[in-house]
Parts: sequence; structure tokens; C-alpha cells
Amino acid sequence: MIRRHLVKKAGIILLSLLMPLSTAFAEASKPLSVELLWQLKRIGSPVVSSTGEHIIAPVTEYDLKEDKGSTQLWRFDGEGKNNRAITAKGLKVSEPVFSPDGKTLAFISERNDDDAGQIYLLPMDGPGEASKLTDIPTGVNGIKWVGKHLYFISNIFPEQNWEQMKAQLKTDKDNKVSARQWNALPYSQFDHWLDERRQAHVFRIPATGGAVEAVTQPLGHELPRSSQSSSSYDISPDERLIAFSAYGSDNRVDPKLDLFLATIGGSKAENITPDNPAPDLNPTFSPNGKTLAFTRQKIPGFYADTARLMLLDVSSRKLTTLTADWDRSVSQFEWTPDSKGFYASIDDAATNRIYHIDAKSGKAKAITQATDYSQPAIAKDGQLIATNQSFLYPARLVSINPRNGKTERLEQFNDEILKDVDLGTYESVTYKGYQGQDIQMWVHYPPGFDRSKKYPLFMLIHGGPHNAISDGFHFRWNAQTFASWGYVTAWPNFHGSSGFGQEFADAINPDWKNKSLEDALKAADWFKQQSWIDSERMVAGGASYGGYLTSIILGQPHPFKALLIHAAVYDMYSQMSADFAVHSTRFGNYWDNPELYKAISPHYFAANFNTPTLVSHGQLDYRVPVGQGFELFRTLQTRNVESRMIYFPDENHWIMKPNNSIYWYNQVKDWMTHYAKPGAQ
Repeated sequence: MIRRHLVKKAGIILLSLLMPLSTAFAEASKPLSVELLWQLKRIGSPVVSSTGEHIIAPVTEYDLKEDKGSTQLWRFDGEGKNNRAITAKGLKVSEPVFSPDGKTLAFISERNDDDAGQIYLLPMDGPGEASKLTDIPTGVNGIKWVGKHLYFISNIFPEQNWEQMKAQLKTDKDNKVSARQWNALPYSQFDHWLDERRQAHVFRIPATGGAVEAVTQPLGHELPRSSQSSSSYDISPDERLIAFSAYGSDNRVDPKLDLFLATIGGSKAENITPDNPAPDLNPTFSPNGKTLAFTRQKIPGFYADTARLMLLDVSSRKLTTLTADWDRSVSQFEWTPDSKGFYASIDDAATNRIYHIDAKSGKAKAITQATDYSQPAIAKDGQLIATNQSFLYPARLVSINPRNGKTERLEQFNDEILKDVDLGTYESVTYKGYQGQDIQMWVHYPPGFDRSKKYPLFMLIHGGPHNAISDGFHFRWNAQTFASWGYVTAWPNFHGSSGFGQEFADAINPDWKNKSLEDALKAADWFKQQSWIDSERMVAGGASYGGYLTSIILGQPHPFKALLIHAAVYDMYSQMSADFAVHSTRFGNYWDNPELYKAISPHYFAANFNTPTLVSHGQLDYRVPVGQGFELFRTLQTRNVESRMIYFPDENHWIMKPNNSIYWYNQVKDWMTHYAKPGAQ
């Protein structure tokens, strides 16, 4: 059995979440090292055929020598006995979708002479090679199979035909001038520059092949330039209507996304959400075609605002807020086959659970346990497939009984690797944070934990700032890996975290600093009171907003001996250059509200910086530009504070390449163990 050690303390609210990996696992003998993390297979979003006969999911594994991943599509039989890969290794594959009859699988791949991803078709009734359906020079994404057509998105040059676009792309590739030009926002998205000459539009092609037809381009509305996916649009089952997300105004500084409804083949689109000042997203037609569901937020510029499930009667245009009284955001929702309800993955108090939502009453009922379930897929017979993970194991493919929530695993991909891994335990504690309010926190104990001894603490501060840490397997910041070094590790879900209701999530706007800071410091105080924590060996770190809050801690009185700051917002003024800048709708512009920016920007507290700090940042980070990291490092060096800068010229906001990730983990280990010796004493 996997070794686990659970600590319970009287007077503290504890929720034990000890999830067994397998009763067949051998006695563990090695830690969950970062090298092991990169040996694990990673399962993506599943799809299930209409009959429930076929289950497909992408599975990615990494090669350290090649320093990259390879994704294959796997077919699962529902019993876990005859699972097999149906695409070859080394190919780029993504976005599997089934034909309406379930006999053919479509997916995106880039093969042979393809310069961009194209749609390929693979029969499911026997051996056979995938055949290429499209040859779109600008590539495809966001595919759907509805009726007799495959629909897709492509970022096109709107004034050109396909041959002209092909020539344009070659001209751009051969051009010796590297300059880019913009006349309006947006200019970047996460880790790449946007080309304002291009627009994102929906197209369709017959499943049997033939001419490509423009769907949204004749309507005069483009999909959002910064990001599009299959959730940006939907097609009615009879292929008569398209609903899609597009800009509702000419304001590109604080863009407003509305939903538009149009007849396919027509020339006009109706804005069906003109009066809502915030985003309306994720249009999804019911299987009977009578209702359009979508999510609505009400606060402009606040991505963590509660996403309410809305229903539009397509015929009468009557609009209903289905989840008006539910203080949770709806995401990853799927209609039930009878059009009477939904299954959705809900961010719920530091877990992600599958809920059923009744389409008439709006009543929501939890189906699964309180760990982490996501990406639900439903067959016509009601079969429910999803992924499940916890802090102790990466995503697994499971079938879920919708009546009682009972789950069955459909694969055993990572069991062989994990069977000899010695994992610690983890649990949820509740402590008193800002103004005595309850704060949830995940606490991880190292393997072999002995409560009669004292351990160092490594506090992890999550980003977002509104992305709560749920009971899931986090590859980039794995608490069990950090714990394996000999630390108690912790993830406090401080004020601003999602999944605890609207008021809690919005509590840090526009004051990013004070409530979450007090929550973090009160978490440290809670640990100081535990007999098994050595208060002289406490360290902390975070990324993105977590890096911001760690930078704030750096300038305040705190108990930490060393800090880790990755991809941090250090200067609130400089963040104006990011793809996702500080929103004027929530904070005001810095020239209009200078006192707020001065109060919450970490760089104003630089005179108090004294703690040894490890800084890391990626050049391709356009979410928090790399200058923020160098500005912080130069400040620390100028103040003669022990500090180190790790710069990744080929990484974005996250450290994604296997060898870079291993290097980063080892640098963090070297830094933290120097200032806070690991292990029991």
C-alpha cells in the first residue's frame, strides 16, 4: 500500500481526503520527483460516440531527450481491457469529435506537408488510415460535426481567397522585415503576437468533401481575435442556425463580448445580448434545437464574476436566468440527451464536482464526490464520461453513474510508475484569516511524517488571483513533489479565490493587497501554533498573482526565511503593457487613481526588501511581461539582498518544456533547502 500519515488536531476543522491509488500497489520506496512527473501520461478531454460504443481521449507523454510531448488518440472500450492507441506516435493530434452516427472520428492533425493543422477523418468500424478532409492554408481549430458538415474556425486574411492567403503566408515567411504593426488592441495573447490583418471566422465543409463555405464572414462579425475555440460558437442540430461570440462594440480597450444569432447562409446576425455590459459566452444549442444555453457575467472586466447559466427560447426569444440563486459559476456544461438538463463541472469550495442542473427549475445536485472531476461527455444513452484527479494522482478516465455518482476507471496508465512512489497525506483545514473570516487551506505532509518532530514549511501562493487550488494534480507546482523534499506544504485559498461564492471572489477588487496578504500571514501564524512546524524554517513562493502577493510579502514584516517569485506582477504601472492589463473598469486608470496603484504595487515597498529571493521569468510571457522579473531582480541586487534570477528565453507565463521544468524545480530545491533545511528535526 502507499504509505500515508494523517495528522488530526482537536479544535480544528479537518476534512480528510485520503484517496487510495490502488490496493494492488507495492510498498512504496521512492519520492514523487520532478523527473517522475514528466514520465506520467496526461489524459485530455474525452469524447463519446452518440451510441456510447466508442470513447476517445487524447493522451500525451513526454520525451526528455526530445524535450517535447507527443499526443496520441486512444480508444477505450468501457471495461479497460482493450484500450489502444488509434493514431501513431510523433504526430500532432487534437480536438477529436464524432460524426452524428458515431461511425467516424474527426480530429485535427498536422502531417506530411501540412503547414498548419487540418481536419482528418478516421473510420471506427475497422482498420484503416485517416484521410485528410481540409487543406486550409491558415489552418483550422474549434471543430464541430453537426449534420452533414464539419464546422471549424480559421484565422484568415478577410480580403483574400485561399490561394491568395497561401501566397500571403509564404510572402510573410520570406519577408526580411521583422517589424509588426498595430493600430488598435489587442496586440498579443498569452505567448504570441496577434496579426491585426487577420480575422477569426467560422467555416464549414461537407463531411464527404467539397467546397468550403464561409459562415460568419458574410455576417460582418468576427470572433474575438485574442482567443477562439469550439466553445466560441455552436450550430443548431438542423444546421439552420449559428450562435457565436463576437465583439458587441468598437471598444477594444475593454472589449464587450456579446452573442449573435444568425441563419446559416444569411447576411445578417442578431445581437441577442445587447443590454448586458459584461461577457455572454459558451453558446450551446439543446439537442432538440429549441433552446440556446449560454453563460452570462454581469461585471465588466472581472473574469471571475459568477457565470450564470442562461436559457434562450429560440422561437420566442424569451430569456431566463436558470441559476440566478446559485452562488457558483457554471462551466464545462453539456446538455443531457433529452434536453431536460445539464451536466457541468463546478468549481466548488476547492474541489471540482460534476453537478446535474435541471433545465426547468435550475436545481443543482452534486453527482460526484468532492475531489476533482472535469470535462464531462455524454452519450445518447446517458452514459457519462469524465476525467478525475486528486493531489495524489493525475487525471484518470472514468465512467460515472449519473444516478449515484459511482465511478469506474477506464484505464491504468500511470499505475506502474506510481506503485513504488511514497506519497504523503493531505487534508483540508479551515483557519481564521482576514477579520476572523474562515479560510480554506490544503495542507500536505511529507512521506513518513512524524508529528512528534518538527518540519519546515513551504507555503505555496496560488495565482489568478481568482483561480482557487482544487484537489487536483498540479504538474507545474506539485505540492507532493515539494513535500517529498521534506517540507510540509500548504495552499491557502485566500480572499479572491474562486469557488467560495461571488462576495469572496470579488473581495480583493480593487484592493489586491490587504485581504489576501492578511490571509497568507494568518496561515503562517496558524502553522506556528502547530507543534510539528519549525517556525525558524518557513519559506514561501508563488507565480503570477501568487508572485505578486509574494512580492508584497517581501516588503512587509513576515516570518519567511526565503522566497520564490515566478512571473510576478511587480510594478502595477508596467502591467499596462500586458495582454491582460489591469482593467480600468475595476481599478481605474493609474493616471485617474494614483493612490490606489501606489497602495497596492509591490515596487513601492522596495525599501523594506531584505529576504533572500529567487526570481524566475520567461521571455515569451505576455501575460506578465518579462521586464517585471528583471525589475524586481535589479531592485534586490541594488539593495544587496541575496537573490538569483532564472531567465527562460523560450518559456511563456508557465514553464512548459520538460528539461526547463526539471531545472526550475531543482533550482527551487537548491534555494529553499539552503535557507530552510528540509526534513524532520
